[in-house]
Amino acid sequence: MTPTAELADIVLPVAAAFEREGLKIGFEISAEAQSVVQLRPVVVPPPGEARSDTAIVFDLAARLGLADQFWDGDLDAAYRHQLAPTGVILEELRASSDGVRVPLQTRYAKHADPDESGSLRGFAMPSRKVELYSETFLDHGYPPLPNFVEPEIGPLTRPDLADRFPLVLTSAKPALFCQTQHRALPSLRKRSPHPEVELHPEAAQPRGIANGDWVAIETLEGRVRARARLNNSLDPRVVVGEHGWWQACVELGAPGYDPFGPDGANINLLSGTAALDPVSGTEPLRACLCEIRPTT
Repeated sequence: MTPTAELADIVLPVAAAFEREGLKIGFEISAEAQSVVQLRPVVVPPPGEARSDTAIVFDLAARLGLADQFWDGDLDAAYRHQLAPTGVILEELRASSDGVRVPLQTRYAKHADPDESGSLRGFAMPSRKVELYSETFLDHGYPPLPNFVEPEIGPLTRPDLADRFPLVLTSAKPALFCQTQHRALPSLRKRSPHPEVELHPEAAQPRGIANGDWVAIETLEGRVRARARLNNSLDPRVVVGEHGWWQACVELGAPGYDPFGPDGANINLLSGTAALDPVSGTEPLRACLCEIRPTT
């Protein structure tokens, strides 16, 4: 299990993608791809008691008295509901290994179409117009126009902390892996064997950090380790970490990383909840004050 799953009180065994059917209405690549409807068949049966996440959700809904809102647990009925606007018949789709193409026609200026009352449909906003000035935000006590607000914990708002943590840590998803997965695959891990943090040479030099050195990344919330990668294109005040490191790769002898301790590489440990966004409630995952030091 993943470290996150190990924190759960109850873990339900979910079938992997190719152990269950999967309905896909359009692929977000091109207009041609968007016209393809596919129902991926089961490639291999799920192990043990594993079931599709959809089946699990439908059964939970039934036990909570919500079966009537989940097609009484009938997955095929749910598929038919999704397919209804396309005109594709479920049995036809299930019999076609390549999927079914639905002719699409691009329509422009849909906002100018009449609605049920004969008025212009407009946009999906309270005013039916393109809203640069948000009445909804204003009604809830927030500025109606977009504006930059300095982070609550940043080099300008907290100069007292900036003396100790002079760098700003952001993070990026490595394109080689899928979120927290696939670091156990030798073909991928050998191309990226270690967690890395990027920093400008001007930030590395006074700290005695060379390319490839192991470093400690420290914030108010905690500390993790990664290997330094120098990047001239960064602002010298900014460093970029990677998330998702915990898996080992046995075939390559590449280690795993403790997801909950300072000797690991879990960048989530470096952000806290002291300064949440007032609108979304999210924590500042990409704007933490930090310091980087050489380590072993």
